[in-house]
Amino acid sequence: MQTMLTPPPLALYVHLPWCVRKCPYCDFNSHEHKGAPPFDAYVDALLRDLDFDLPLAWGRVVHSVFFGGGTPSLFPPQAIDRFLQGAAARLRFAPDIEITLETNPGTVEHGPFAGYRAAGVNRLSFGVQSFDDGCLQRLGRIHSSGDAERAVKAAQDAGLDNLNLDLMYALPGQTLAMAVDDIARALDLQPAHISHYQLTLEPGTRFAARPPQDLPDIDAAWDMQEACQAQLATAGFAQYEVSAYAREGRQCRHNLNYWQFGDYLGIGAGAHGKLTLGAQQQVMRRWKIRHPLLYLEKAGTAAAIGGDETLAEARLPFDFMLNALRLNAGVPLALFEARTGLPRAAIAARLATARARGWLEDDPDWLRPTELGRRFTNDVVGLFLD
Repeated sequence: MQTMLTPPPLALYVHLPWCVRKCPYCDFNSHEHKGAPPFDAYVDALLRDLDFDLPLAWGRVVHSVFFGGGTPSLFPPQAIDRFLQGAAARLRFAPDIEITLETNPGTVEHGPFAGYRAAGVNRLSFGVQSFDDGCLQRLGRIHSSGDAERAVKAAQDAGLDNLNLDLMYALPGQTLAMAVDDIARALDLQPAHISHYQLTLEPGTRFAARPPQDLPDIDAAWDMQEACQAQLATAGFAQYEVSAYAREGRQCRHNLNYWQFGDYLGIGAGAHGKLTLGAQQQVMRRWKIRHPLLYLEKAGTAAAIGGDETLAEARLPFDFMLNALRLNAGVPLALFEARTGLPRAAIAARLATARARGWLEDDPDWLRPTELGRRFTNDVVGLFLD
């Protein structure tokens, strides 16, 4: 195995697992909580968890923090502030660090946005999903389209302008006109970033057990995707990943780090992390136990570790491509060598197959999917599965 050239950038993912109501399509580690979650106790647990993982990241600079969930905006600004202060005392935060908080429009009053900004949050991701109230009800969302519009404007009034809006398409009962109208209403709010992805019926969800009867078919979903992509491009939003569109310079740096096979510490119930261990010349993954109450009890001890996995050399090409080939621009082949420690010769035959099938551009120094390759991402990535 070649020497890993440099440690990749490091990010911090923080999982806040509670929500008001579990959506029927959601397969994330989220748990309904009656009443206020134990905010202070959970922040204490997060900091103990971070202390336990610190030896994996001594001396490294953190370039982004992402609070995911669940519904992170259930946590008051004071709790977010206390965690960030504790994390900054333990880790080196980059001067221009990106700090994202996922936000449900139905859980935030107008006041807290200024508090989140004062705590250090400089990017918000709103789980809007749709601006059609009928679609929102069928999705089990707790907010209305009016709630979403008011929440986005309140965040902007508080001085937060780096905003992402999550939208879904191919929803139960949705037509092409409705999908296009969702994009138009999102654009009216002038966000910096839009995530636009198709509803999928994930195993273990209520929708998978009892699928909605009025889901658009494959052709209708494709028409929605093409029309919405064209609409976003016309508005100046460049697609840089399968489901991510941004104004110039407003790509999500945290997610880009994932897609470029960067490193990240995963803190919180069910959180996953990926670290490059230079001394051992290994890439490892670590995940935490999922249930919040058990995590609260065990955080900061080995008992909170759900598992550790050292990636075998044969597994590294697949894991790298699973991320990198989601990017429209792809990545330089040198990044594969730097992030996996493997020579390009290790994947030469599979690259040749992908290029022969028209899935990758014929560039010896770059891994860039063609338009056909972007349509068949799973097939392209599957070539690298050992």
